[in-house]
Amino acid sequence: MDIFAKIAAGEIPSYKVAENDEFYAFLDINPLVKGHTLVIPRREVDYFFDMEDDELARYQQFAKRVAKAIKQAFPCKKVAQVVLGLEVAHAHIHLIPMQSEADADFRKPKLKLTEEEFKEIAAKINAAL
Repeated sequence: MDIFAKIAAGEIPSYKVAENDEFYAFLDINPLVKGHTLVIPRREVDYFFDMEDDELARYQQFAKRVAKAIKQAFPCKKVAQVVLGLEVAHAHIHLIPMQSEADADFRKPKLKLTEEEFKEIAAKINAAL
């Protein structure tokens, strides 16, 4: 079981934003901006495009719902959807509230947030769902 599957199963703590039987959304612990959220399928699948078409459609619908809540909780111009990441062999979408494209630059320093800040952010997004 990979780290993201363990997070979705509750074996590793996370700041949960949303979940259903197929997908799980939680705050990135190394966020680019407040509200930076990861959305994963519960099923272990390495590559986003290895998912079946109907599963991929449901994944996008779930991510869309989370993105709308992020935008409501953290007013921004758009919520970026970024699919990348070779460091974890589990498909994942980054949802990043952005005022400019620089907000989605993964080369910039990550925010250092307290546990209380993470909890407040997750609660704010969850309340917008």
